[in-house]
Amino acid sequence: MKLLGILIALLLTAGCQDKKADSAAAQKSENEITIGAVFAMTGPIASYGQESVNGIKMALEEVNQTPINGKTLKVLVEDNKGEPVESANAVRKLIDINKVDLILGSVASSNTLASAPIAQAAKVPLLTPASTNEKVTMTGDFIFRTCFTDNFQGVVMAKFAFTTLTKRKAAIIVDNSSDYSKGLQKVFKEEFNRLGGAVIQDNFTYTQKDTDFRSLLTKVKRADPDVIFLPGYYSEVGLILKQARSMGMEMPILGGDGWDSPKLQELAGPQGIKGNYISSHFSPDDVDPRVQKFVKDYMARYNEKPGAMAALGYDAVLVIADALKRAGSADSASLQKALANTVGFEGVTGAITIDANRNAQKSAVVLETTATGNIFNQKVNP
Repeated sequence: MKLLGILIALLLTAGCQDKKADSAAAQKSENEITIGAVFAMTGPIASYGQESVNGIKMALEEVNQTPINGKTLKVLVEDNKGEPVESANAVRKLIDINKVDLILGSVASSNTLASAPIAQAAKVPLLTPASTNEKVTMTGDFIFRTCFTDNFQGVVMAKFAFTTLTKRKAAIIVDNSSDYSKGLQKVFKEEFNRLGGAVIQDNFTYTQKDTDFRSLLTKVKRADPDVIFLPGYYSEVGLILKQARSMGMEMPILGGDGWDSPKLQELAGPQGIKGNYISSHFSPDDVDPRVQKFVKDYMARYNEKPGAMAALGYDAVLVIADALKRAGSADSASLQKALANTVGFEGVTGAITIDANRNAQKSAVVLETTATGNIFNQKVNP
């Protein structure tokens, strides 16, 4: 009996300690607003995730210098490995276990499309800084984006090909496993044809993680286009560019923001990279003082120039902070309403206004790719 009494006493003591620990954790969480960030930190598009999180961390430090209604922001990063299933699992964990106030992410549209329905069903706001496929925000009224859409950048690149480069005969090479790529394919084709050009073929396809594109490129070369539109991600695009140039294909190759990674130059090589053009969200060469301060601070911290994903991640946190200030609360309904009412927020990627469909109305930039980095060509307003 004496032993039993000792065991009961120990269990009661442990229970009290656990309650104290839970109380301390609860007390800490009361002073924090928790954001779940879902990005590819490993896998084929890890460059996007790592750069996005760099920008998020910079913005977080700035925001937390002046707590919002007495609360600081805390970000919990989950690695989705660049996979839709992993994205859905990460969002479910962050909502059900971590009880986050908001989800930030992801980059690739297929990943966000897989996870957005989970956030919508839980009525937890989800804001993607970089998923451009039109269908993302159609998921529901709790799903937002602070980047432009494929409908916009597809039109930008079709007009650039037809008007600036004066090309009339286009081929499109599509990543058949990507909602992002297929969305851009459709928009570019419609606009290029509307302008008077001809998309001679748009069913040249590959799949993510392919590495040998010579057979595909032989078919494209035989079609004899004067411009190629290649809406894909840098991991495959870099290899396609390198192999295309090695096969004597000298026509300009155009792409979207999925190209915008420092890894592209490395994968494509000096010959493959030059003379191509992309649409993107940001240029570190922009003379706007706000942009130049961001570039200077980023370089001081990470010892490299920021790309589009870093700038988009940075802006997304600042937009969230602005919405929280206006909402006066982190409860989902108040935050959802405040995000929807974002008008003219000045970020490093441009002025951000959230429209009735929860998409950002903002400008794009066209960049020329070179061996030493991307060069600003022009800015296009919506």
